[in-house]
Amino acid sequence: MSSSAIGNGITASMIEGVQWAKAQQSNGQGNCVEVAALDGGGMAVRNSRFPDGPALVFTPAEAEAFLAGAREGQFDFIIG
Repeated sequence: MSSSAIGNGITASMIEGVQWAKAQQSNGQGNCVEVAALDGGGMAVRNSRFPDGPALVFTPAEAEAFLAGAREGQFDFIIG
């Protein structure tokens, strides 16, 4: 499903045909953010504790900018 066809806040379980993934660091504790790749390069993000809750949907450019920033440690202050 394309990110342009999905609105932010959609119930995550309503996004069909995607595979949700979470970091291995969550160690099965359920305390992790899950992401799903969308057609066209976008991504959806949900809280693993609430898989039927809302999803944030990002365009390819937004996803690329966020992931590049995370790789560079720009958000490390959050858990810091």
